[in-house]
Amino acid sequence: MDREIPQHEIRRARHRRIFIGAGICVASVLGVFALGTLTTVGVKRDSITIGEVTMGTIEASVNSSGTVVPAFEEIITSPISSRIVEVYCRVGDSIEAGTPLLRLDLQSAETEMRRLSDQMRMKQVELDRQDATCSTSLANIEMQIKVKSMEVDRLRVELSNERYLDSLGSGTGDKVREVELAYNTGRLALEQLRRQLEGERRTSQADKRVKELEISIYNNSLVEMQRTLDDARVRAPRTATLTYINDQVGQKVAEGERLAIISDLSHFKIKAHTPDTYAERIRVGATAVIKAGKNRIEGIVSGIEPQSQNGMIAFDVRIDRSAMSCLRSGLKADVYVMHDIMEDVVRIPNGSYYKGPGEYRLFVMSDDAKSLSRHTVRLGDCNFEYVEVTDGLRPGQQVVISDMSEYKSNNLKIK
Repeated sequence: MDREIPQHEIRRARHRRIFIGAGICVASVLGVFALGTLTTVGVKRDSITIGEVTMGTIEASVNSSGTVVPAFEEIITSPISSRIVEVYCRVGDSIEAGTPLLRLDLQSAETEMRRLSDQMRMKQVELDRQDATCSTSLANIEMQIKVKSMEVDRLRVELSNERYLDSLGSGTGDKVREVELAYNTGRLALEQLRRQLEGERRTSQADKRVKELEISIYNNSLVEMQRTLDDARVRAPRTATLTYINDQVGQKVAEGERLAIISDLSHFKIKAHTPDTYAERIRVGATAVIKAGKNRIEGIVSGIEPQSQNGMIAFDVRIDRSAMSCLRSGLKADVYVMHDIMEDVVRIPNGSYYKGPGEYRLFVMSDDAKSLSRHTVRLGDCNFEYVEVTDGLRPGQQVVISDMSEYKSNNLKIK
């Protein structure tokens, strides 16, 4: 027979179940909190760079990359196809104008020059012979004209006499007509000789001009060949530093192939490149700020290449002579070309995070400075100091401006 359970036992069991359930709930909450605390990623305060969001003026600029190059650089090429016989200088040598750099094999070029010289002399002899022949021919015709002129004068006198005799009745009409015919024939022959003389003179002058032109062509070829031979004795065209030379003795070089490069390493410029989407913001005369290493240098855009290559446009920046001492050829530099002034804009310090206008996910510090949370921020133009904030931040906030690409979490604890 079952026995009835006392009420105080029932109440005690009910209370025990309530206490156990409450304990489980508290333990679960504490466990979740502890797990969240253990899994929150931390970052050391001294490993990040914090920038403050402020209001101010931004002198907007186009960010581009550049390289320090010599302000003057000249490439020396081979004027002929030849081979290198001797090399006199090494890379890095300071050279004066006229210093021999290397020697090419000039035997074939010198042989060609002698052949051209012989041909020109032969043309000169032909011209002299032609002048002599033409002079003789013209002299013969002139002599024939003189003789024919005397003969015509005699016939004219004879015709006058016959006409006079005929008027007196001593002559005959037939004789007059005979002498008149002879006189007219002589006049025509004299005119023919004179025209022949004029034609011979024009022909002689034309032939002479042809020969003189041929001689001039050979002479120009000789001058050009002489210049080529002078260039083939490769010398420095000006005082500079030798930055490249083909020192492979015996190597064959083609006409136009690079032999040496000389550069003025005391004066530099910046060769910069930027996407062609910013081409309208780059103009000659614009102020530019160059950051090369720890140096900040001011410059002016001096030239822009008209054509875009691979989506990039190239331009040159002239820098002040006083800044030359801190530069080296080949040094990489960041170039900021100023193009606009924006006042009273929200801004944050520029840093490695900025890649151009657009949307970014940046870490913002909490009010108690104990954690960081990722915010979506829209950035606009920039200069070398500040970046314009168009949306997502307000003045007074603290934002991380160092590279945070290694952190995937949206929340970070500051250690």
